[in-house]
Amino acid sequence: MHMRVLLVGVIALAGCAKAYSAPVSTRTSAAPEETFACVRKQLGELGYKQTSLDAAEYRVTATKIDYQSRRPDVQFRRMLNKLDVDVAPEADGQTGITALGRTFAEYTTHRGPTEEQENASEQVQSDTRLLLERCRS
Repeated sequence: MHMRVLLVGVIALAGCAKAYSAPVSTRTSAAPEETFACVRKQLGELGYKQTSLDAAEYRVTATKIDYQSRRPDVQFRRMLNKLDVDVAPEADGQTGITALGRTFAEYTTHRGPTEEQENASEQVQSDTRLLLERCRS
């Protein structure tokens, strides 16, 4: 009996969880090295600043600051759009590109800068699609 109650509780909580963003992926016939170079180049052209790089595993993260967004909260600093991109060889000879676009609100608190994840902005979703489109060929 307790197991059923627990199961119902877990299902209810899972239904209430926020889905902030979902990874978007595509495939290309280019080599992983070429595709990764394209991704890094396109991040710069889209206005993102690289924040981390794992060249051996073909992973890169980048951030773009949105200076246009405002909030009526004295602790609010700015909005941050972040892209996490993974490039990986596939078993069939293709190269897979997976990108996750996320948006964070940055606040100044007594502990220092604090980021709170929000729903992915239209800008980061558009940048994610554009990045994949440009590096797909």
